[in-house]
Amino acid sequence: MKKAQVVIIPHPGLSHLVSTLEFAKLLINRDNRLRITVLVMKFPNNTEPDANIESLPISDSLHLINLPEVSLPPNIDRRSAVVHALLEAQKPNIKQAVSNLTAEEDQHGPLAAFIVDMFGTTMVDIAKEYSVPALVFFTSGVAFLGLMFHLHTLFERDNGDLTRFLQQNELAIPGFNNLVPSYSLPSFVLDKEWESFFINYASGLKKPNGFIVNSFEELESHAVHSFFSHPDLAGLPTIYPVGPLLNPYLKTDKVVGSEDIIKWLDDQPSSSVVFLCFGSMGSFDEEQVKEIAHAIENSGVRFVWSLRKLSPKGFRHPPSNYSLSELELLLPEGFLDRTAETGKVVGWIPQAQILAHQAIGGFVSHCGWNSILESIYFGVPIAAWPLYAEQQTNAFELVCDLKMAVEVALDYRVDFYGERNYLLTADKIERGIKSVLDKNGEVRKKVKEISEKSKKTLLEEGGSSYNYVGNLIDFIMNQVRD
Repeated sequence: MKKAQVVIIPHPGLSHLVSTLEFAKLLINRDNRLRITVLVMKFPNNTEPDANIESLPISDSLHLINLPEVSLPPNIDRRSAVVHALLEAQKPNIKQAVSNLTAEEDQHGPLAAFIVDMFGTTMVDIAKEYSVPALVFFTSGVAFLGLMFHLHTLFERDNGDLTRFLQQNELAIPGFNNLVPSYSLPSFVLDKEWESFFINYASGLKKPNGFIVNSFEELESHAVHSFFSHPDLAGLPTIYPVGPLLNPYLKTDKVVGSEDIIKWLDDQPSSSVVFLCFGSMGSFDEEQVKEIAHAIENSGVRFVWSLRKLSPKGFRHPPSNYSLSELELLLPEGFLDRTAETGKVVGWIPQAQILAHQAIGGFVSHCGWNSILESIYFGVPIAAWPLYAEQQTNAFELVCDLKMAVEVALDYRVDFYGERNYLLTADKIERGIKSVLDKNGEVRKKVKEISEKSKKTLLEEGGSSYNYVGNLIDFIMNQVRD
């Protein structure tokens, strides 16, 4: 039997790691000719065990190599710079690991492909050294991938200056049905300080032989079709939308209090609770927290609010949990007592586990792509409140193009240092909370419809993602001589 080895190099960040590991499992479950090796790297000084890695079904078909820890240059400020330095420092270890794998060709088949993270395109060079194709695992949506290509094309056309393009209030962008307001562009495009990061990143996306995208055609049909029909996107590397890649039922028993929250939810009516959660890096300053609290209390709705403490260093460090005494000082006086029956204020909590609960009726979210996929999978409508990175673009697509979310504020933005562009007032937040809980709204119907499709597309023959996975495996196996 013809066999092939595939090397996967994920990003060390949790939101990237989860979906990449799910993809590795998907490949070996689908075709027993493949042997997958995942090369795992950690950020320096990260000693936390990872439930996602620990849950991997390690076998002869799926092999995990923890790369040695490396030291990085001191005083690196930015997360993006840390990732780049980490990848460069790990290159010798990766080359050594791949050399060891190629020595096992008789047993496991020849090396057939590299799959690298969307921020790890520097690894494409190593694939070229071994004369095998490299595919990028893209953890955002298809429309956002189209936007990246479009912006890079404009950058090259206008001799490295996007000023003319960015001065327009509304932009025609392939992959989007509607004109995109300039405030919905990603932070690293709008901020001149990030220009070199954007150029390196976008030019890196031109290197690979294809893109494995954590999305699915039933969700982003217009964006997927634009890659085959729009003149600005035609001729680019092949895309394989193979999502939704989630680990929705991963159990983490290390979160203090999560069992109490589930028990409380068990006692609430179906679809009556709004869940407010802003991802692994999402947090707010004291003034904004008070506005959220007023909105929740004024709305009178049942709620679970994952509230985390803003790091003094902005997005250079993740937020932490508040103690009870800190919460009492932070929130409006008496808030916790007055809402004791109707809601819970918690720290970090397993998001998917909460979204899966039948009591959850709406999700106030930062619109990270994994969060969007989870909420769709569980049929929970989103109230969109983006913070940073590409979340504004995701939120616009969800609210305006796909009509699958309500708006809290699409133009809200937090910079790298944790500074917001304005204070979002309680009345706007309250409107979003009430709107997302509308039992008979069109948004809820649309989300329920796509939710059913999201559960079938990857697992059932005839589903678009099922077919794209088959096409991808054919591409990989065609690299191997009979």
